[in-house]
Amino acid sequence: MDGRPGLDPDTVTVLWCTADGDERRKAHTLLVRAAAGMLDVPPSEIWLEHEESGRPVLRGAGSAVRISVTHGRGALAVALTGGACVGVDVEVVRRLRAEAMARAWLDPAEAAWVTALAEEQRPAAFLWLWTQKESVGKALGRGLRRGGMSRRVPLPEAWPPVGDLPPVLRPLPADPEVASAAVLVDGGRRVIGVAQRVGTEGEGGGAARVRVHRVSPAACE
Repeated sequence: MDGRPGLDPDTVTVLWCTADGDERRKAHTLLVRAAAGMLDVPPSEIWLEHEESGRPVLRGAGSAVRISVTHGRGALAVALTGGACVGVDVEVVRRLRAEAMARAWLDPAEAAWVTALAEEQRPAAFLWLWTQKESVGKALGRGLRRGGMSRRVPLPEAWPPVGDLPPVLRPLPADPEVASAAVLVDGGRRVIGVAQRVGTEGEGGGAARVRVHRVSPAACE
């Protein structure tokens, strides 16, 4: 480890902010600037491309950094790490038919957890799981195809989550080579899910810490 968070294989750095229009461009701007700062190189030495699967990758001086990008509903987030493939997703906590959606799409154990909560807690809880599943799909490079919504992710130890410690990615119950976590931000108004491939040949490493930071919208301009 060389002291630069973006190259630490044991840490996933997530930067997020609110955005007013052109979220895709702003997310890409934040991503390149963040990678350049972590690597201590000019942003002009890093550029963004996409693999055939659609997965975003950095080229140039940033080729050693694994990344993921998400944006929508007035927010964006980027994830960067020196470790294995990573995924990130952000959602606004809003009114949902959470019980019906959980029963229709989630694993039965997850649906039972969501429906056992008080009605006002269910939308955030559903999105807590949803963002992790989206993130797992991104880390694996295949989205939610092939049963992504029914793929079980770790449930929180308490709900609502308590404490200020950064989340630690935990292995999926049925797939220990993938780990995920989620965190409520913005006073509980948004939830960010993060996932990473762990323990796979050529990628190494165990479950990583997640460092989540809110940045100014100006950092994306």
